[in-house]
Amino acid sequence: MAIKEKKDEQISILALKRGKATFHIIGTTPLLMNRFSEKAKQQLLAPPPRKNAAERSATLKHDPIAEYRASVYLNRDPNRKARVHAPSEWFKSALANAALDIPGAAKAKLERLVQVSPQIDLFGTPRLHFGMVRSADMNRTPDVRCRAVFSEWACSFDVSYIATLIKANDISNLVAAAGEIVGCGDWRPQKGGTYGQFRIAERDDPDFRRIVETQGTEAQVEALANPVSYDAETEELLVWFMSYARDREMKVTGAEIIQQIAAE
Repeated sequence: MAIKEKKDEQISILALKRGKATFHIIGTTPLLMNRFSEKAKQQLLAPPPRKNAAERSATLKHDPIAEYRASVYLNRDPNRKARVHAPSEWFKSALANAALDIPGAAKAKLERLVQVSPQIDLFGTPRLHFGMVRSADMNRTPDVRCRAVFSEWACSFDVSYIATLIKANDISNLVAAAGEIVGCGDWRPQKGGTYGQFRIAERDDPDFRRIVETQGTEAQVEALANPVSYDAETEELLVWFMSYARDREMKVTGAEIIQQIAAE
C-alpha cells in the first residue's frame, strides 16, 4: 500500500488596513438623556437602609432639578466647545444593531471591525422633561422620570474601520440606517420610541453650523443652571411639585428656580 506524503499547507493572511471616516449628524427627533445618575450608582454599591412610614412621608421620592442635571453626560474638561458629551457606545451600538436588519451585515462582525471616537461633544440646549415610565418590577409600577431632553442637537464623530474587509460606502450607509431605525438615547426606535433619530449632514450644513455655533458650552451651562421646561405638561407638573414641597416644608434642589417659574 502506497503511503501518501503530506504536503505542508501554507497559510496566507491578508494585511489589515484601517480606514477612518468623519460623520457630522443632526438630530431629526429630540434626544432624551438616559444617564445612570451617580446617586443611583452609589445606592447600588451601598444600599441605604429601608425607611419606615414616617420617614417616607417626610422625604420626597424625587428631586426634579437634581435629577435633570444628573441625567446629562458632562465633559470633564470645562474648556471644551460643548459642556455635554455623547457616549461613543451610543453610536457603536447603533451601528451594530442596525446591522441586524440589513442584509449582508452581521452585528458581531461589526462590533469587532468598527470603532467610534471616544470623545464626542454634543451640541444642543437641554430642557427639563417629565416622562411617565414603568418600573422593572413584577407589577410594572408606574413612575415619573425627570431628565434632560434636547429638542435639536448635533455632533461629529470618527468611525475607524478595517478597510480590508469593509468599504467606506458601507460604513456611510450603516450610519444613515442607524439614524433611521435604531437611534440613540432613551425612547429610541430600537426600543419602540421615536426619540434620538438622526441624519448625516455636511459640515457646512446651515442647521449643523447654527447648532454648533450657538448651543455649545455657554448655552448648556446656562440651561443646566436655570432649567426651562420642555413642554406645558412638564411645567404644570413642576409647579405643582414645588407647591407640594413648599406646603410640607421639604427642601428641594433649585427651589428658587421653580418659584420663579410659578411666578411667571
